[in-house]
Amino acid sequence: MRSDSMSLERIVDLLQCPHCRQPVTIIDRALRCSAGHSFDIARQGYVNLLTKPAPANADTSTMIAARERFLAGDHYRPVAERIAALAEDLAVRDESVIVEPGAGTGYYLGRVVDQLSGARGVAADLSAAGCQRAARIHDRIGAVVADTWAGLPIKDDSADLIMVVFAPRNPADFARILRTGGRLVVVAAGPDHLTEIRAPLGLLDVQPDKQHRLTESLADHFTLEHTEQLTGSMILTADNLYDLVSMGPNAHHQGDDLRTRIDRMTAQIPVTRQIELFVFRRQ
Repeated sequence: MRSDSMSLERIVDLLQCPHCRQPVTIIDRALRCSAGHSFDIARQGYVNLLTKPAPANADTSTMIAARERFLAGDHYRPVAERIAALAEDLAVRDESVIVEPGAGTGYYLGRVVDQLSGARGVAADLSAAGCQRAARIHDRIGAVVADTWAGLPIKDDSADLIMVVFAPRNPADFARILRTGGRLVVVAAGPDHLTEIRAPLGLLDVQPDKQHRLTESLADHFTLEHTEQLTGSMILTADNLYDLVSMGPNAHHQGDDLRTRIDRMTAQIPVTRQIELFVFRRQ
């Protein structure tokens, strides 16, 4: 469900000042804490809670626009639907709090919150362009510009579920945010994801032994409960391929001839979509 306006009032009680970790309130179109730190709310409805300028790897407006176009084509809809079904199974209460670091446009979080009646969502991303979109995705989602690596400006023990879809992970901070027994859902590319176009378009490789590496990286705070693989096929046009490559990390590794290389390929090409989903419980 889309909404023309997404209100930060719905999630402000979950947020804390990134400077002093004090609670924040909304006063005169800004988030303010008792220590006097203030953060203006953008007219699009999101708030920037970074304590320093966004790093160079933040998604650009061009990347976000490509992602929005690609996701609008429903190529990843089965992934979103499976995440939403998992979240519904994992929900511990009607008013669950769902946090998505690296939420981008809020596409996946919007599906989850829509599936869970009464749930609230916090969409966090380094990209202001992404948060502009996420702020409008659902009226029970609030969007904040924040850095996962620096620690999210979210209160301790406030979330029931954290979902990380093709995005960075900060295990210690995630454990801080989650309530005891809360779940972390990680969605990552499988070994055959986009296999037909990886070599022709010079895409980044999927790291081998991903499950072991992922479990080891989270072992201090989380226990693996469930894993599954979701495989399907997408029929993609040249425009679809261009958006797919341009919407994520692969965009940083392409030359100016990307469009030319894509146009030399078959007009419509079947491409494997293979996703691995992991469910971890906070210890």
